Amino acid sequence: MAAHFDRRLRKAAVTTTVAAVAVAALSASQAPDVTADGNGRQTTADNMPTSDTPPAESATGNSPYYTDLPPLNSPNPSPTTGTPSSRGSSEAGIPATVLDAYKKAESELRRAKPGCNLPWQLLAAIGKVESGQARGGRVDADGTTIGRIIGPQLDGNGFALIKDTDNGVYDGNSSYDNAVGPMQFIPSTWAWAGRDGNGDGKEDPNNVYDAALAAGHYLCRFDWDLSDQADLDRAILSYNNSQDYLNTVLSWLEHYRRGTHEIPDGTGSLPVGRSDDTNAGASPSPGRTGASTPPKAPGTTPSPDHSPSKPPSSGQPTDPGGPSTSPSTPPKDPTPPTETPTPPPTPTDTVHHLENAGTTGLTAIAGDTFAEEISARAETKAGKAVGKVRIRFTVLGDTDAAFTGGDKVAAVTTNASGVAVAPALVAGEQTGGFTVRATVIGRTVPGLDYKATVTERVADALTSTGETELTCTPGGEFAAPVQVKATLKGAVADKVAVTATLIKSEDDPTENDKGPYFKDADGTAVRTLTGLKTDAKGLLELPKLFADDAEGTYVLRLTTPGGGRLDITLNVAKAAEPTPDPSTEPSTAPEA
Repeated sequence: MAAHFDRRLRKAAVTTTVAAVAVAALSASQAPDVTADGNGRQTTADNMPTSDTPPAESATGNSPYYTDLPPLNSPNPSPTTGTPSSRGSSEAGIPATVLDAYKKAESELRRAKPGCNLPWQLLAAIGKVESGQARGGRVDADGTTIGRIIGPQLDGNGFALIKDTDNGVYDGNSSYDNAVGPMQFIPSTWAWAGRDGNGDGKEDPNNVYDAALAAGHYLCRFDWDLSDQADLDRAILSYNNSQDYLNTVLSWLEHYRRGTHEIPDGTGSLPVGRSDDTNAGASPSPGRTGASTPPKAPGTTPSPDHSPSKPPSSGQPTDPGGPSTSPSTPPKDPTPPTETPTPPPTPTDTVHHLENAGTTGLTAIAGDTFAEEISARAETKAGKAVGKVRIRFTVLGDTDAAFTGGDKVAAVTTNASGVAVAPALVAGEQTGGFTVRATVIGRTVPGLDYKATVTERVADALTSTGETELTCTPGGEFAAPVQVKATLKGAVADKVAVTATLIKSEDDPTENDKGPYFKDADGTAVRTLTGLKTDAKGLLELPKLFADDAEGTYVLRLTTPGGGRLDITLNVAKAAEPTPDPSTEPSTAPEA
């Protein structure tokens, strides 16, 4: 994999002279002591930020990306309405729907995670590098790409090896994963990072609103502040772990910050240089000019392959075949190589395993926050606590539970006692079990799993808010609806499931086969209703009740999880005959 990244870096470094100059200038402005290592990667005297995100957990799986760099002259900022065609080239402009998705994602992240300071221009830079702004804005009215954008399969052949995780649902590949959509998420990452950005109830990596919001949350998933250059670099590298990728994204970020403009959907240009193009660097990209030799990294000097022989200093001719006329000078001892000192181990290097730091049971009612905290302790092989180690907590499984803020991944640094406490875990509406896994960031040690369970909402009491005894004539319908309120320990119990059953009697809870009934969607008589739920105020009004021809007294029983129960009496009887008024009756007395 390292060789693959080295190859990508070398190819991208010689794509064009203009590109290399821009990247070098940008890097130099951010880190004045830039040098280059033996593989052409730029480094600094201090350690450059690096990513500890493995390919399978990165956004893209370190898939190929577009290496084209922005024009040297940025357009002036312009309004998003009017005549965009008059404002610069389509290469520098951003399609209208795509631009709207980036700005909406920024707005949502500003609300959900204000400390992250995510700029929409960063999403635009990544979108440009990953898909050329959704292939020039080829999206429909809802922001879904016209045709799927799918990267090469990650089969380990020049790329990371990531076997299929989605049964080909997103990428159409049931053997290996591919990066998908305008922000190029791999399915395994989309499974926990996906978001619904356009409010249609779906999380679709092919939708630019969903993908942009997911990218924003992904970049803000740790305690990074993207207004800090080091954190910004780390976030970008976690998206795709390549120094050249970082430089390319930063160049577009700076370009968009200086100003951009909106262009109509579908009119944007698609980049031509890609990091896995074997011909990259053979000649400048179309539309760019300059010498074909890339500039040297700052701080380096020419190192020709063959140096000319140095002429003799004495000026005397030499005789290759005869004895030397000058005294022989013994060769100098070669300078012994300088050994690079081995750096001391970091705290992370000393971690041998993770231990549960006291979490015993994780159970919460749907919609509630788990009362117990999830905590893990990093320890050495000897069991000594290790502080200042970053622990990643990840929510796994088929669940909508998440940490505070809606994230399913959180990173926490261990304290002096070696303990990291995850953010509060919030149960969703989906009941059942799932797993939270703790892993050490930057070190391969077995993860530590915590089992969690979400149970359904409960109520311990049901009270009637309407009539407690209802009457109807045979074959008619009950005029008053059944209305109830659910509570738990006296407090409102919202979204609680209620079951309504017409039973034979208070002592026989089996379903009755005669008497009052409800109607289903087809108008068929039913005497048990499920799927009913109280509203935000704990209230529920049942559907209309009808009666057949059987007279009598019947019982409607309502129950909830948690023990709530209420019986409503239903009377089916003929209307009473009116009592005659004696004053209006004809007299039957005999005449005198």
